[in-house]
Amino acid sequence: MGDLGTYIPIVLALTLAKDLNLGVTLLFTGIYNIITGVFYGVPMPVQPMKSIAAVAISHGQDFGVPEMMAAGLCTGVTLLLLGVTGLMGLAYKLIPMPVVRGIQLSQGLSFALTAVKYVRIVQNLSKGKSVGERPWLGLDGLVLAITCACFIVMVHGAGEESEGDGEDASDLPCESSPGRRRRRSVWRIFASSPSAMIVFMLGVVLAFIRNPRVVKEITFGPSSIKVVSISRHAWKDGFIKGAIPQIPLSVLNSIIAVCKLSSDLFPEKKFSVASVSVSVGMMNLVGCWFGAMPCCHGAGGLAGQYKFGGRSGGCVAVLGIAKLVLGLVLGSSLVKVLNKFPVGLLGVLLLFAGIELAMACRDMNSKQDSFVMLVCTAISLVGSSAALGFLCGLVLFLLLKLRKMCKDSLCGTK
Repeated sequence: MGDLGTYIPIVLALTLAKDLNLGVTLLFTGIYNIITGVFYGVPMPVQPMKSIAAVAISHGQDFGVPEMMAAGLCTGVTLLLLGVTGLMGLAYKLIPMPVVRGIQLSQGLSFALTAVKYVRIVQNLSKGKSVGERPWLGLDGLVLAITCACFIVMVHGAGEESEGDGEDASDLPCESSPGRRRRRSVWRIFASSPSAMIVFMLGVVLAFIRNPRVVKEITFGPSSIKVVSISRHAWKDGFIKGAIPQIPLSVLNSIIAVCKLSSDLFPEKKFSVASVSVSVGMMNLVGCWFGAMPCCHGAGGLAGQYKFGGRSGGCVAVLGIAKLVLGLVLGSSLVKVLNKFPVGLLGVLLLFAGIELAMACRDMNSKQDSFVMLVCTAISLVGSSAALGFLCGLVLFLLLKLRKMCKDSLCGTK
């Protein structure tokens, strides 16, 4: 459940505002989750393409489902070609680490800022607008969100792997050892609680309480699957408005940053950047023809899965099975439940996922690397463009290298 803070708001907004087929999206993303979880062996997420979603929400009726699917298909073809030809692997080797970290940090902070907005301000997800301060009390109030955030902190702390259990029980007097072992066992059980699952299930219960009539409105059975008709105009708008801004973000955050973060978190798991690029390309070349939301892997989703305890591909495979079941049993009528899901709780999940992604950048120890990373981050955040931040960070990195070469040459140092 670690990446649902990103998945649910985007998919729900597009379902309400653009008539995205939620049932079909659940079916295809569920299959993607199962396949990638089994293949990669790490909690590889499957998330909506954020740039395409942002364009769809902000452009009104001019950018509908056909345009979204065209954008996803164009992006998928591009990433598939980059992966098959080996160009993605070359880019992974050549792009400096401080620039990659800058993209990760900007994405993490962007998630965290959005999460705080979800918690503090009431959201109209279908229109992507804020509609006023969130009340303190209520079934989607500040007190609820803060309580859930405190619960997650108590369970996971700052996300450290091992906090140390202090003195070993065998070093204590025999009469006190059983009591200490019991206390340690209680703590281990509490610290291994599935906090994201608990928070999500609480949100589902509250959604039914907020709208009890939704039980009568639910219809059972999968959504009908049909091929989306894409006109020539939809292909044009999808490529220009959707694919062009999405491709750099997918290359940097969905492939290069994901592979780097995976190697940091799971050094024993080895897979190529080309395979991830091909994976993203194939997902969209299959699902977008049938109206499934364009998808990618995301560093933020991987960080979120890891934050809430995901250590293998099994967790996303189980999530995929859950999506498949929901898609087959409830189809698009599930949107009636999610429409009343407390947005503040989604903000809490998204906040911890964003912070976990941002903390991956703490290995930038030199001042020069930190300088490049922070400039790249600042430009990405202010300009709302990972591509622009990447370009500026790359130019800055090369300028600093050139400066060092000139200094060494003029001063006679090596």
